[in-house]
Amino acid sequence: MDRLARLESVYRAHHEARRPRDFVYCGPERSPLFREWVGTGMHVLDVGCRFGALTQWYVDGNTVVGIDVDREALDQARSLGIETVWADATDALPFDEESFDVVVLGELLEHLPLPGRTVAEARRVLRPGGRLVGSVPNAYRLKARLRFLLGRAPDVDPTHLHIFSPDDVRGLLGDFDQVQVRYVAGRLTPLHPRLLANDICFRARKPPR
Repeated sequence: MDRLARLESVYRAHHEARRPRDFVYCGPERSPLFREWVGTGMHVLDVGCRFGALTQWYVDGNTVVGIDVDREALDQARSLGIETVWADATDALPFDEESFDVVVLGELLEHLPLPGRTVAEARRVLRPGGRLVGSVPNAYRLKARLRFLLGRAPDVDPTHLHIFSPDDVRGLLGDFDQVQVRYVAGRLTPLHPRLLANDICFRARKPPR
């Protein structure tokens, strides 16, 4: 079994044990936000699309290509009318330079060994003026800090290889402009977004020529 097939097996088992197929982390807030940020009339690359639970929010009015490591998930995502590609986001993205108007990296970067490389690849395949849209868990929220103080791991997902603060996100987006970070999800988020939000959503633009 090659590396990609082994990775597929690990993630399929992980998702089947932990998440239903229609699950979207922080979905009530993140799904409509991504639809707004992606827009319409776009050629969109959705990296790590899984079953398409989030993709379905911005597929209408767009041409979408989804990639994922799980072929079974891609079979379902294809029912949305999108093109699918079996690939590992850790590797170079299998697309030409300047191929897409929008690249989506939703709840993906925390799973990758070299997230900066994936962001750079996203920038490569974006057209000048194209947008990167994504999100990561807010690893430094109060709940995670309390777990750490109690001697527990701040993140309980074994597939998470990195944790991100808002400043970490901005650091990853150093080669983009018009960077926007928004904190979402959690009833008390308005009181102190950096400390109480569950998720960090971001968008940024590849500078035009």
